[in-house]
Amino acid sequence: MEFKRQFYLDELIRKQHNGFVKVVTGLRRCGKSYLLRTIFKKYLLEHGLSPEQIVEMAFDERDNKRFRDPDVFYEFAKGKLEQHPDSIFLLDEIQLLGDFESVFNGLLGRNAEIYATGSNAKFLSKDIITEFRGRGDEIHMTPLTFAELFAEFHDDREKRFHDYMLYGGLPLVALADLPEDKISILNSLYTETYLRDITDRNKIRKTADLENLLDILSSNIGCLVNPDKLEKMFRSVKKSKITSDTITKYISYLEDAYLLEEARRYDVKGNAYLKSPMKYYYSDLGLRNARLKFRQVEETHSMENIIYNELRHRKYNVDIGQVSVNEKNASGTYSRKQLEVDFVANKGSKRYYIQSAYMIPDEEKREQEIRSLLKIGDSFKKIVITSHAPAPLYDDHGILTMSIYDFLLNPDSLEY
Repeated sequence: MEFKRQFYLDELIRKQHNGFVKVVTGLRRCGKSYLLRTIFKKYLLEHGLSPEQIVEMAFDERDNKRFRDPDVFYEFAKGKLEQHPDSIFLLDEIQLLGDFESVFNGLLGRNAEIYATGSNAKFLSKDIITEFRGRGDEIHMTPLTFAELFAEFHDDREKRFHDYMLYGGLPLVALADLPEDKISILNSLYTETYLRDITDRNKIRKTADLENLLDILSSNIGCLVNPDKLEKMFRSVKKSKITSDTITKYISYLEDAYLLEEARRYDVKGNAYLKSPMKYYYSDLGLRNARLKFRQVEETHSMENIIYNELRHRKYNVDIGQVSVNEKNASGTYSRKQLEVDFVANKGSKRYYIQSAYMIPDEEKREQEIRSLLKIGDSFKKIVITSHAPAPLYDDHGILTMSIYDFLLNPDSLEY
């Protein structure tokens, strides 16, 4: 079985010969290498390129260690271009190549067509913008979406969604047959790949605080997190002297590894971002559940995490909305309250306000869910996503309600 990753293949095809270095970034083991060196390579061969024109290099392989030296690789690449000026480079894990920015700039000067993958945001996203002299093009890849997974298995969608909520969308995990195999792979990836990468790359010798922080963040997806309050908790409960600055730094390491992503709070009526607290979501729920030994699988927060990841996959900028309102109390006085909108999704001139509600058993619960949406006061579309809904339906307020399946399985679902 092969996951086609058509969404990303189409991006690579569309960006051919645009004069940029195309860098596929994302969580390790999410399928970047397979996309580039199997799916895209197959496409190139089927569309006229010869094997000699395709230059592959995986910098994380032991046999290629010497090519991590920028001078060695640059001479190797120049030699390939002299033999075949129309060569295409498919390069894997480029953060291991020393001084890769100047190497790629040099090759771009020789009209090289370069595609690459990388697994660390700190060394990649900022450099793509600043170091490639405006000639870097990032394609951010996520683990499998539910639609990608369901397209291949196409079985009981509720059971498949439950498994997706539990085990996530890493291709290696999705292809494992037995639950115990999925759990084993996730546990191994977390400790032997992600955690080790983070501690080694950032030279963290005392890992207890980092691991405790991971447990807290994993337990609190979809909840507001404040580094200052975490510092106090560490001091009182863990007897640790870790500071809020170190906590913030550790969280940045987790983001750089694409393990977590921060969602900032946005004052909808004030049109301003709020500094703290913020929320964090896992790039893959299977890894989150593995971290917690599968002991804390709550459908409410898990579905919220899945919606966030789907919106990011669709290239929306996603914030946590806050709506400030003055409400009359029973005493007749007014007080200011902060209502939350789960997601404010923006792309260009488009904006959507989205509430995630796993279950809406009655009208009282529905009124609770749409309360913040009704207070916004602008004309952008407002949506409630729930685990069960018969069909996408607008209510008298113009609020659209749809099921999680309608949302995830239709790439244009926000346009219902």
